[in-house]
Amino acid sequence: MRTREVRVGELPLLQEIERAAGECFREVGMAAVADDEPPSVAELTPFLAAGLAWVAVDDEDRPAGYLLAERIDGALHVEQVSVHPAHARRGIGRTLLEHAAARARAEGLPALTLTTFADVPWNAPYYARCGFRPVPDDALGPGLREVRAREAAHGLDRWPRLVMRREL
Repeated sequence: MRTREVRVGELPLLQEIERAAGECFREVGMAAVADDEPPSVAELTPFLAAGLAWVAVDDEDRPAGYLLAERIDGALHVEQVSVHPAHARRGIGRTLLEHAAARARAEGLPALTLTTFADVPWNAPYYARCGFRPVPDDALGPGLREVRAREAAHGLDRWPRLVMRREL
């Protein structure tokens, strides 16, 4: 798979990927996560405008997965990474994370950060295998505290969540 920036016309495809990827949460008793609507095109557009929205594409240049990032607390924060289930278990998520890491290094940023579900196998345990480590709540900067507050307000704290960081 090749990684490139998202194109404006592909924003609805990101929503489709997100919906499809979210279905696996039903299998672990998290139907509310599966039913949660993906970000709107208007909410996705700023990531595109900032040059911080990437897709992994197949041989026909069709998106199979995507990653959105933003700069928070001096690191590149992975806001979302999703892979369509039809393309799962092929290293696409890791490829997208490596692309984000390369971008962070190019910008002189020392780390990637993300928030995730602690007990979902394809969340925190997966990210740990990708080099991310948990960050204690008392070590969070103001930006990551704000991210966590938004997540809690959205109801995501019904399940254990944590912030993780990967030094570059």
